[in-house]
Amino acid sequence: MTRELKPARLAPRDVLRVGAVGLRARRARVVLSALGIAIGIATMVAVVGLAESSRADLMAQLDRLGTNLLTAEAGDDVTGREVKLPKNAVAMVERIGPVRHATATANVDARVRRSDVVPRERTAGVTTQAARLDLLSTLGGEVARGTWLTPAGERLPTTVLGAVAAERLGITRTGEAIMMNETRVVVVGILKPIELVPTLDRVAMVGFPAAERYFGFDGHPSTVFERSTDASVEDVRAILARTVNPGDEAVVKVSRPSDALAARAATNEGLTHLMLGLGAVALLVGGVGVANTMVISVLERRQEIGLRRSLGATRNAIRLQFLTESLLLSALGGGAGALLGAAATHGFARSRGWATVVPPWSLAGGLAATLAIGVVAGLYPAIRASRLHPTVALNSA
Repeated sequence: MTRELKPARLAPRDVLRVGAVGLRARRARVVLSALGIAIGIATMVAVVGLAESSRADLMAQLDRLGTNLLTAEAGDDVTGREVKLPKNAVAMVERIGPVRHATATANVDARVRRSDVVPRERTAGVTTQAARLDLLSTLGGEVARGTWLTPAGERLPTTVLGAVAAERLGITRTGEAIMMNETRVVVVGILKPIELVPTLDRVAMVGFPAAERYFGFDGHPSTVFERSTDASVEDVRAILARTVNPGDEAVVKVSRPSDALAARAATNEGLTHLMLGLGAVALLVGGVGVANTMVISVLERRQEIGLRRSLGATRNAIRLQFLTESLLLSALGGGAGALLGAAATHGFARSRGWATVVPPWSLAGGLAATLAIGVVAGLYPAIRASRLHPTVALNSA
């Protein structure tokens, strides 16, 4: 009784060894082909990593600054004139149950100059505002140099400059004097940037009593700031306008400064999608390079294919060999790209002071994409190689 002969099957280890032979023999071509895949994967991993790192930093910033700050600002009436908020607007806001802190600033008609020899029209883009003593504690601001306004200082011709205002006026230390209209005012403090209300960075602030005494200020606030409990922010927002200006709430603009930071996150997300698209294009170009390399490899190795077929290699074995080569080539580029993308994310995030965040799904997704590209790019060359007749392949030059 004769036994039916069956073709031997290659073990997985043998498949990998045979598939790696072609790559080792053409190292320069392999590196160049894998480079396209690596660039695509590195771009995608870096884009996702940087977006997540930036978002994590933004969320940490929001947690630090708080999302419970609301502002109520005086708008214009139907004639275009600026509406004045009531003098007791802050006191009325403080009566709202969930409100923890309330304060205000007001626009003051005083031109700021570096000295009396500077023409009055050259204000360096710095405006004057009156501020209450509890402004910094409500906004979470900090003094970089000097001190904040004191109960005594708010009645005197003294000022605290925002970070940008000090830079524009060339003020680097306290004790120097600037001009507000024709009044010489001493700088007693310079603030750090106020992240939630960046408009205050370009302002020179004086106390309410000093503004009334030296610059003819009428005492009406322009903007009211309040902080409430996190759970009640929306409820307070709904009644803030009518509380600040009863009977004419339509002219009061209520906003939430943290919404600007959230909008920035949304803008970053749109940019992330664009960059992911560019990474996908680079990945596609890399896949075309892998396919081109495999097709050329089949053409160059016809005699090898014919010899293996003559020695008993089946069509499936030939297909598996070239498909494995394509997968190994793509995996090589994908692995290198993932490492490059993670390294780029770490380097950039560290330079910006962010915590490095590289989502595991981006690495896994990148590697899965490279394997998929390897299958697609290697399928046609593998099928073409398996269809070569042994005699024709051996006789090819």
